[in-house]
Amino acid sequence: MIGFSSFNTTRETGQAAQACIEKIQALADQSHAQCASPLYTMIDIADRLERDPQTSKNVWVVRSNQPPGVESRYNPPHLHTRISAWPLRFSPEACASERPLLYLTSSATSAELCALSSEAAQRGIVCNDIETLSSAWPKGAHPWVPLWLAANPQCLPFDPASGAEARAIAIAALQSLYVEGSDGFYYMALHDEPNDFTGPMSNHSAHQALKGMYKISETVGNAEQPKVRLLGAGLALRSVISAAQMLREDWGVASELWSCPSYTRLAREAESAQRWSRVHPDVPRRSSHLRECLSAENSPVIAVTGYAQHVVDQIGAHITARFVALGADSTASMPAEPTPGQTVDKRWIVTLALRALAEDGQIPQACVEQAMQRYQLQ
Repeated sequence: MIGFSSFNTTRETGQAAQACIEKIQALADQSHAQCASPLYTMIDIADRLERDPQTSKNVWVVRSNQPPGVESRYNPPHLHTRISAWPLRFSPEACASERPLLYLTSSATSAELCALSSEAAQRGIVCNDIETLSSAWPKGAHPWVPLWLAANPQCLPFDPASGAEARAIAIAALQSLYVEGSDGFYYMALHDEPNDFTGPMSNHSAHQALKGMYKISETVGNAEQPKVRLLGAGLALRSVISAAQMLREDWGVASELWSCPSYTRLAREAESAQRWSRVHPDVPRRSSHLRECLSAENSPVIAVTGYAQHVVDQIGAHITARFVALGADSTASMPAEPTPGQTVDKRWIVTLALRALAEDGQIPQACVEQAMQRYQLQ
């Protein structure tokens, strides 16, 4: 029986990762309109790392193949293509000194992702573009995929809203996995919608995003108005931002806006802090990034994901304010015709935010009924 070797992280591994990080940081200073989305940002990064003589020898880029007749975003004809990471497991050179692995794939099921991560030795940065393809499933992913991502301790999953977020996650993954030598792999769900709903990221915002969430806007509206805090991940953030505008213009409600690239990371850290505090009752309670972001006030929190609602439910137990989780399965059945880019209806975000405020006694219950009628919701 043939045994498979694990990759050996060496000093050269860290040097290779640092060369890739410097290249990506240099790219961030250039303007590429076609790379505004997370998907095309990562494709651009992969292409340039492979083309540059200074970095091509320092990175492994695996572009998974597509069925015959299907055009692949990850298989441009001018680039050499490998169909999987298995050849690396048989390569003495690869096993002797690991290099950063960027795995670009279209994998819709947890079985595919499990096989993919196994062939990559549970390492690398996995970029999945299934949200851009027609599907009857939220974000193009089989319902078991988000469960597998959340339950897999080797996986740190992200759902970036913008190209800037995807770039920051890629840099952090290279630093963590290959410079610092951490175990596991990073996963990014990538959409191809242009980034016209968030601005440039500061270093502080990038650092906060890697912890799971960061504020993209202070209160949208008047300080004297009733207020909600709106959280969104990935493409669903666009609906959240639109909902904030509707709340302000139609109902006189202010909103604080947060981008949440990883609800799973927020939940894991909060649960870890809770366990630590449970076994150390005589010392001050350990905090978490989620608690630090949301515990300063008590206005309702409306958290939105393009996945099923259970992805957001992960953080509910750690939020002390009134909490509403909203996913692609929360308010209606899936559409009869498969379409790419399915996301949560902004009208439901508005209505459920009003309901949370009504339940807190900040606005009349009649506002909820008016919203249901106005937006023709059932």
